[in-house]
This record gives sequence, C-alpha cells and structure tokens, in this order.
Amino acid sequence: MRITIDAMGGDGAPAEIIAGAIEAREVLSKDDEIVLIGDEAIIQEHLKRLGAGPDAFRIFHAPEVIGMNESPVEALRRKKKSSIAVMARAASHRQVDAVLSAGNTGACVAACQLRMRNLEGVLRPGIATVFPTLKGPVTVCDVGANIVCKPAHLYQYAVMSCVYAEEMLGIANPRVGLMNIGEEDAKGNDLVKKTRALIKADSRINFVGNLEGRDIFEGNYNVVVCEGFVGNVVLKTAEGLVNMIFKAIKDELVNRWLLALQFKKVMTNIYKKYDYNEYGGALLLGVNGTSVICHGSSKARTIRNAIAACQKFYAKKINEKISQRLIQSTVLMNGQ
Repeated sequence: MRITIDAMGGDGAPAEIIAGAIEAREVLSKDDEIVLIGDEAIIQEHLKRLGAGPDAFRIFHAPEVIGMNESPVEALRRKKKSSIAVMARAASHRQVDAVLSAGNTGACVAACQLRMRNLEGVLRPGIATVFPTLKGPVTVCDVGANIVCKPAHLYQYAVMSCVYAEEMLGIANPRVGLMNIGEEDAKGNDLVKKTRALIKADSRINFVGNLEGRDIFEGNYNVVVCEGFVGNVVLKTAEGLVNMIFKAIKDELVNRWLLALQFKKVMTNIYKKYDYNEYGGALLLGVNGTSVICHGSSKARTIRNAIAACQKFYAKKINEKISQRLIQSTVLMNGQ
C-alpha cells in the first residue's frame, strides 16, 4: 500500500508530520510505502534533523502551501502546485492508494472530490470521526464536509457510517441516532423529519431514533448522523469542553501536591482514553479512494495513528462494502 502525506499541512508541520511518518514505519509492513508531499528541501532538512536518511521516503515536490484561513476552492484554483493539490492528483493518477492531510479541511475535501471523485451512487462525501464515550466509540458523520445537506445525503451518511462502525470498530448491527433538538418524532426541522423517514425505511439500519447533543457521550448510540455544520460545532465544542475541564482540574491541584500525586495516574489514564490523538484522523467517506483528514493541531502520534487507520480502511476494502450496501438499498429517495 502507498500512503501519501501532506507534509506541509497542520499547525505543527512539517516537523510533527514527518516525525509521525517516521514513527509509522514501525506499524507498516515492508510492502507499504509512505510518500511525503511538500517542499523537498524543507522535508529533507527535517528528515536529517530527525535522524532519517535522505532516501527514507519518496518525496513529491510541492512548493506551495494552502493556509488554514484561505478559501478552499479559490486556493486550489490559484495554487496548483500546493501540497494538497499535488496529493489529490497523485491519488487520481493511481500513484498512491491513500491520502492524508492535517491541512485546510475544506481544501482537502474539495481536492479529493475533484480529483478522486465520488464512489458510484454517493451524492456527497461526509467526514466521519470517532468520539470516545462511556460505553465505547461512537462514529459521528458529518463533521464538516457538507454544510448544506439534503435528506438523501444524511441517509447515505447513516449507511456509510454503519459500514465504517462495523468494519473499523467491530460493532455488529450498530445503533443509529439522528441529531435533533429533541427525542420526540414531532421535533426538528424539515430536513431532520425527511431524513428520519428515509433511515426508518431501510430495514438494514438499526435506527434507534432522535438524540440530543448531550446524549452522544452516554454511549447508547454507535452512529450519530448530522449535517456538517452541526457536526463541526459539536466536535469543536467537545474539544473545548474537554480542554477546559482538564485545565480546571490542573488549576485546582497546582497547590495541592499530595492530592495531585494521588490523582496523577487516574488523570493520565482518563486523558489517554479520551484523547483524540489516539484515534488518528477522520475518514472522508464516499470518495473513490482512501482519504484521512487530521486535526490541524495533530502531533506525531496522531499522524502515526492516522496512517494505521489508512492501512486498516484500505485493507478491509470498506469502499467496496459501502458501494455494495448503497446499491442494495431499496430506499426511494425521489430527489430528496
């Protein structure tokens, strides 16, 4: 398997990205290859600094970088030699089997859609990320790829996320919930109500019903479906809340050394269990290839774990299973 990594994307790029690629070689087989994309001189400089030889990785030169604050489509149009654009072209030409970036999310999604295209039957790709809960992981889709959704898009996110949960997380017959402002059937806007009808019409989906944002972390759902705008707000809110809680605990313990020592092991275990770095990146479900989008603040171990996720997604042929499930669907979407 050939995995290409945008070495220039992310707050810690290129140092953290390259360090993660070096660490990932320990979990890959001899037949797997990592290709780094970015400014070759800068990449070589960091490889040398990190103790890796100049021939440790194949490098595709890309002298331009798309910044986090740039307009995705406009930036891709102007910067055809950017690391994200070169990465997507390599995938479209079948030079690589998977792409990974911690750079501009919108640009990654747009480039993958433009170059890799969608799987047959997929209307809009969605980003699926894994949240830790009290009862195990839950897959939330979409968290930012599609902020203007139709019911058919959300229905397909439910189908694709079920396949993801089954194959990647080993959850049989995952319990599916639809994000809403209340659990009652009568609540929600037109989008939610029409989506609910489509999901309920698919007998292969174990649809439990509506859920509210506070229900995600109880762990009673294995898949949560929502539009990208809502999903991204939930994701960023959860990140901020976790950081605030840990900071508040740290502030309380800073002058209580005995209590701090007693709590150290407990807090370390909790942090590791609920740390997003342990899950790597988020899969862009629905594109004709393997695409992983990482958090902008990803560390080396985030990248290492994301590379492992790429390998697992590819090896399990999840795209083929998604296509098969959608083809077998008897749900009539009627242009919804």
